[in-house]
Amino acid sequence: MDEQELQATLFSMLPTPAYIFGALLFGIIGFAAYRYGKKMEQTKCKWLGIALMLYPYLTGSDTRWLYATGTVLCAALYIYRNE
Repeated sequence: MDEQELQATLFSMLPTPAYIFGALLFGIIGFAAYRYGKKMEQTKCKWLGIALMLYPYLTGSDTRWLYATGTVLCAALYIYRNE
């Protein structure tokens, strides 16, 4: 394996800017939901916040999966916000 092939392989393993933006966005939303759930003593909101903060580590580098899962978790957070 020459140097150019090695660089191409290493570069392909890096996350895209869209993935990094999504991970930060959903992480911030998750942190805010966790703090809100803890303050208002809402267990569902708190656990959904934890899920939003941690799931980007489990999605790998697939940006579509990141945004799809984040959207579903945010929708669940919206539904359970007052329970």
